[in-house]
Amino acid sequence: MVAGASAEVLDVVVTDPIIGTYAEKLVAGAPSHRWKFLADVPVAERAADLANADVVVCSRMSPEEARTVSSARLVHVTGAGVDRVAVADLPASAAVANTFHHARPIAEHVMMTTLALVRRLLPTDRDLRGGTWRTILTDPTAPLHPTLDTMTIGLVGLGTIGAETARLATGFGMDVIAVRHRPEAPLPEGVAPRWVGGDGDLPRLLAEADVVVVTVPLSAATEGLIGSAELAAMKETAFLVNVARGPVVDQAALYAALAGGSIAGAAIDVWWGAPEPGRTPPADFPFAELDNAILTPHYSGLASSTFERRVLDIAANVEAVASGSALRNRVRPGVTV
Repeated sequence: MVAGASAEVLDVVVTDPIIGTYAEKLVAGAPSHRWKFLADVPVAERAADLANADVVVCSRMSPEEARTVSSARLVHVTGAGVDRVAVADLPASAAVANTFHHARPIAEHVMMTTLALVRRLLPTDRDLRGGTWRTILTDPTAPLHPTLDTMTIGLVGLGTIGAETARLATGFGMDVIAVRHRPEAPLPEGVAPRWVGGDGDLPRLLAEADVVVVTVPLSAATEGLIGSAELAAMKETAFLVNVARGPVVDQAALYAALAGGSIAGAAIDVWWGAPEPGRTPPADFPFAELDNAILTPHYSGLASSTFERRVLDIAANVEAVASGSALRNRVRPGVTV
């Protein structure tokens, strides 16, 4: 766009049901454009709108649907991960952008579940509700819990989530260690682990950590990253917290480790498929029967601030396309943006 030209009016299609509930704020952030909110419209019935859209806002998109997006200059993913969008099937003209703002709520979830695991919150609550007052004063075999300032937290991944978890863990006095794909890269502000290793240092982290937190994105390289050998490398007193993607951890190996007591417990917020009748939580093993597992429905990042801030990013990028300005959080360039 030449300098001084007026911004275009764009056709924007939103198919993400969650971000669609913020329709009023999206429109207010980019009011000059034609918005369509089609989360409730069957895929086959929204093909024409997708074909004519200048911008598509989505959380997932199949290869078949991606191939209908013929005119888009921007496909805006409503979260950080683009693994549920068939990017390779989009036209070359479409730039791809994502958005974040989930690091703080997920990091708080990590610390909450870590404390709950360390202090055996769920079984202790259940005992008391069932009429059993069990402490070391009434039962010499009752366990004592450690405090976090005596524990080491190992972060598998040091992106925005890992970095924010490191900051909170440091505030609790925890010893922080980490591995990441590029250990030589500058550390995020306010993050100072005792050591940072590369991919090959994962066994060392697993052996040292009292809490292992998985935060890496799902890819061909990370699928099954934590399997039987990795779980066996952990201390029997250690805990695993997975806030990445379910398939980063081998579910059969994790269930065996929890059921067999080779690790002390786990917090699972991400799963191995979609919830459905008879498979909720979505796993092939009965994690719900385990006393040493905390199960949540992929909700660790679902804070109001997450979506309110994502809406601002999305609206700003719609305006950027219209004015020819630079995009925020561009994952893939498009030939016309």
